[in-house]
Amino acid sequence: MTLEYPDDLKYLDTHEYVRSDGDIATIGISAFALDQLGDIVFLELPEVGDALELESNFGTIESVKAVEDLYPPVSGTVIDRNEAVIENPEAIAEDPYGEGWLLKVRVDNLEELDDLLSASDYRGMVEGED
Repeated sequence: MTLEYPDDLKYLDTHEYVRSDGDIATIGISAFALDQLGDIVFLELPEVGDALELESNFGTIESVKAVEDLYPPVSGTVIDRNEAVIENPEAIAEDPYGEGWLLKVRVDNLEELDDLLSASDYRGMVEGED
């Protein structure tokens, strides 16, 4: 799998990404993290209406290798969750930056986006881990 790091995304060092469109953020998990995890077998996500807070996990992703907590790159309120990947978690890896998104969130504070890693910073971080 060719690992991509789309330039229009911001990243957390815990491998979640965010794509912002005004005050709506789409949150997912990076192709690098999915590659490291292997086959995804279970996904737990918050309900629509739940609040996300920075540094508090919002769910888990489970693979045949590990169970990892998911952390929000921004705080806000869940306005949508991807039911298709909850029902079919292995589909996340097929298109992590498109159909494999996890949550859509109404962002409380857009300045939080300034604290995230750019695509080039994230690429440098993960490729330096090898």
